[in-house]
This record gives sequence, C-alpha cells and structure tokens, in this order.
Amino acid sequence: MHPLAELHELREGLRSGAFSSVELTHYYLRRIAEVNDKLNAFIHVDAEGALSQAAAADADRNTESGPLHGIPIAHKDIFCTAGLPTTCASRMLENFIAPYDATVVTHLKHSRVVLLGKTNMDEFAMGSSNENSHFGPVANPWDHSRVPGGSSGGSAAAVAAALTPAATGTDTGGSVRQPAAFCGITGFKPTYGRVSRYGMIAFASSLDQAGTLTRSVADAALLFAHMAGFDPRDSTSASQAEPWLDALRSAPPGACPKLRIGLPREYFAQLEDHTRIDALSAGLRAAGHELREVSLPHTDAAVAAYYVIAGAEASTNLSRYDGVRYGHRCDDPVDLEDLFRRSRSEGFGAEVKRRILTGTYALSVGYYDAYYLKAQKIRRLISADFSAAFEGVDVLLTPTAPGVAFAQNTLADPVAMYNQDIFTVPTSLAGLPALSVPIGLQDGLPVGAQLIAPAFAEDRLLALGLQLQQQTDWHQQIAEDVA
Repeated sequence: MHPLAELHELREGLRSGAFSSVELTHYYLRRIAEVNDKLNAFIHVDAEGALSQAAAADADRNTESGPLHGIPIAHKDIFCTAGLPTTCASRMLENFIAPYDATVVTHLKHSRVVLLGKTNMDEFAMGSSNENSHFGPVANPWDHSRVPGGSSGGSAAAVAAALTPAATGTDTGGSVRQPAAFCGITGFKPTYGRVSRYGMIAFASSLDQAGTLTRSVADAALLFAHMAGFDPRDSTSASQAEPWLDALRSAPPGACPKLRIGLPREYFAQLEDHTRIDALSAGLRAAGHELREVSLPHTDAAVAAYYVIAGAEASTNLSRYDGVRYGHRCDDPVDLEDLFRRSRSEGFGAEVKRRILTGTYALSVGYYDAYYLKAQKIRRLISADFSAAFEGVDVLLTPTAPGVAFAQNTLADPVAMYNQDIFTVPTSLAGLPALSVPIGLQDGLPVGAQLIAPAFAEDRLLALGLQLQQQTDWHQQIAEDVA
C-alpha cells in the first residue's frame, strides 16, 4: 500500500480485489500503532470496531458499492459517535460516551466508511496550535518540534502522516484550513450551512462548520459530497440543492473555466514571505486565468470582531457544562454554587476559560453595545467587502497563514496566537466556502494558499483547486513520518 494513496486509488484497489477493506484497515491501524506515540494525533482508536466494519464492508461488496465503501477515515473528536468517547479534548467530557451519531457521522456511515477512531484537537475547538488539549499537544509530522495548527490539528497530522487517508474537521475561524496549510495537505471549509451541525459539539454556533482534511482536492470533493445536505435537525442547515453536488458523489469536479482571480492587497501586505504564492500566481496566469488586485478594507478588524463574537457564543454554549447532567463533576460539593464553580474550574482548560470570561464580559449589561453589537456591525462590513469584491472577480486567492508552522510553546501571548487566524477569520465571519491547498515548501516546511468563493460556489472552488493539483505535485510531498 502506498502511504500517499488517494481515495479514488483506494476505491479502485478495493473494487479490483487488489486488497480487501480488512487488509486496508489493518494497514492504517499498523501505521497508527507505529507513529501515533510520536504525533499524538488520535485520542481514541477503535481497532475492534474498525475491523468489524471492514469485514462487513467486504462481505457485501459489489459493483454498485459507493465510492467510499470500505475505506477507513477518522473523525475529529468533536463529532458525536454513538458508543464511542466524544471528548472535545477536554477533561470536562473525558468520560462522555455519546448516545447518538452526529449527522456527518450518519451520512458517512451510510456511505460504508470504516471509522478508525477519533482525532485530537484543541479543547472545544479553541486554539490555533493543538496545544490546548487535555490529552496533550499534537506534533507536526514534518517537524515534531512544531505545531500542526489547530484546532483540527489531530486530523491534519493524521492525514499528513498517512495514519488515515482522510479525516473530518471543523472550521470556526480557520480550524481546517490553517492546520492543512501547516501539515501540507488539503483543507476544505464549505459554505456555512452546507453541512449539518447536528451532533457537532458547539463552540460558536453562527460560525461552526464541518469540513474535510484530505491529501487532494479530488478527495475533499468526494468526502464533502457525502457529508453535505439539508438536515431538519439543524435550524441553520441550507436547503438549496445543487445538481453538481450529486455528481460529486461519484466523480471529482469537472474542467475549470478561465476565472477572474482577485488578490486582496490587505492580505499580501501581512504575509511574511511571498515566494511560494507568487510562483502560484504566475502558474495561474500561465493557465489562462486573469489575476487582479482587489481590496477588502475591513480585514484588519476581523480578528478582534471574531474573538468577541466567538467568545460570546462560546460563553453561552458552554454554560450547559455545569456538573449536573453530564461531564466532569467535582468531588463532594458543599452546595450548588460550589458544584458549579469547581466542576467548571476543574473541567475546563485555560484557553476555554479565557474565552468564556471574555465572551461573558462582552455580553454583560453596559458592555453589550460597546463590544458584541459593534463586533456584529463589523461582521456585516466584512461580509459586504467580500460581496463587493465578487462583483469583479470569481474567486479570491490569499495566503492561508502568515508563515509556516511555528515551534511549540513559543506563542504564549494569546493575542499573538489569535493573529495566526488573520487570513482565515474573515471568510468564516462571512460564511463563505474556502479551500487551502499546499503550494510547496519554505525552509523545509509546507506552505498553503487559500482560495475563497462566493456562498454556495463550492463547485468553482473545487474545480480550480483540482486544476492546480493536476498541474503540480505539491500535495504529494512526503512528511518525515511517511518517508
């Protein structure tokens, strides 16, 4: 088995009988056993369950089997999975066994994927480095002294190190795209509402969106197509269906037309090194696309607005964890107030507490207008910036992150950590689809570029990304743990 095999290659191998789902599952379980101690990418590995699902997939395989039938994947440990731990990488949920499946999990079960286990993450998806996990930090497969990005760092590291061919993630302010860039893989965040949030443990409900972490854009399209769809159990689920979305379930995106691609000047002004993205721009021009400079004037206000809004929503969503019904409960509380205070103090990590406190402050009497309401107004301006830009261009091209993966334990200042999201947060505030693709190495570490499209224009985004990866081999570069 080639460690860089993509989903379509695994599908053809299974259909041709070159290997079985059980053999394929054994391969990835061995990879996890060999490498995970160095990376800490998985919180829970369900070897017995995975092999049972693989055997069942082999038993009823036929020529009509779907493209994901019998292929192993991993879920970020934020998706509820019936009968398995769902911890959100927090002491608060360390012993929680979900009684039901998230919609994303259900959709992929129907596609007959094999679940290898649950991947590590920043606690409650709050972080940009995957250092905020109760189960320990995740290491970057390219350099174990560096972070993999966050919050979906476990999923990104697992795919980059070939512990799984694909994994789910969530993206609230860049938590799929930034770790994909740091780990040299493809990260895709669909339009807000395109994939159901039901059973996905909430951080910031108006921003959270499920996404994919895969080796290639073709794999991202395939996994996304089997995750997307209207869900009446999610009040924010988008009901519009697209003919091309159905087509993605069996084939990658079609040929990419010539596009007008915008380069936001505010993003490039803050990029540490332009070498790789300049080379990408030249390649796009050579392919016949038109590149032009555009402006997104409220970009500088995005990070501040995001952390006010996300913190406010987190303070509300996480108020349910009080030690009463489920989750961590302190020992021997003397009264109800002591139960609440100690259960939450013991159950939550430092970053989660920080965001709960700042969010509660922003919503408090006397400060709501000054902080939360103002942040929402800025969010509207940022959305209007994107709308204006898309009047003149079809897609935006930006860096995914200001630089390459940084060393562990180096960004102790929360504001410096938050600024790692400067290129991904605006898209989340506007609810737009975005794709991070690897575009080469800088100082031996992966660099990512971000493509952004108007709402529900995922087909345009995926077609352009697929064209890039048909013309380059950046997505096939091998990390240290795979070589």
